[in-house]
Amino acid sequence: MIKTKTLLICSTLFLAACSSSSKVSDKTNTVDSSGNASAQVIDQSTMVGKLSSPKNVKLGEPINVKFSVHNTADTSAKFCKWHTPFERLMSKYLDVTLSDGTEVDYKGPMAKRIMPPPADSYISLKAKDSTSVDFNLLDAYSISKAGTYTVKYNSSNISGVVVKDSIMITVGN
Repeated sequence: MIKTKTLLICSTLFLAACSSSSKVSDKTNTVDSSGNASAQVIDQSTMVGKLSSPKNVKLGEPINVKFSVHNTADTSAKFCKWHTPFERLMSKYLDVTLSDGTEVDYKGPMAKRIMPPPADSYISLKAKDSTSVDFNLLDAYSISKAGTYTVKYNSSNISGVVVKDSIMITVGN
């Protein structure tokens, strides 16, 4: 009788463990382990970024770029300053290309990071508030010839700041 109860309990636990499904989530869909799609999850960041700079600069002169972040939410929110100009130069968070598609070399450091970021890596913004920082593009990129350059932010997945548009800068003699 005891063996039967033990066998019954073990069988029940085994079947319960086998039938449970673990859920795996990404930024767009939630899918359970059986492959069935469930409710759509939409990732809409409340932190919206913008790049701005003069449209024309002379070769060899500083290329001053402004990086602004705006909290569009009705509550306070925060973003990670890693891979943004809000920290000292530590990573390649911009894609800079010439009009012919040639990528401009990044000449700055590339930091390896621990995950998750510590609390002091975040900047908080009140509802509807914004902040900005200015930086010289030449501090990190070798822009050594005249031409039209496209600058695009590439690190939304790390910082949480979504920058949809790129900027174009014409460097002349």
